Amino acid sequence: MSNLTSKELTALEEQIGMEATMVRKCEAMACLCQDASIAKNLNDFAQKHREHYNTLYGFLQ
Repeated sequence: MSNLTSKELTALEEQIGMEATMVRKCEAMACLCQDASIAKNLNDFAQKHREHYNTLYGFLQ
């Protein structure tokens, strides 16, 4: 694990939580969407937030 200050660690944990929330919200909205192109965009957004989550999570290792 890299040497993070407690403030940096708190900010990182908050951002990881926000990215996880965005993944869940985008996926939920895509499931409810009737328009296929909008659903695809929402799934693409979910994937991008998943990538952000994974990148941020990597800083904890």
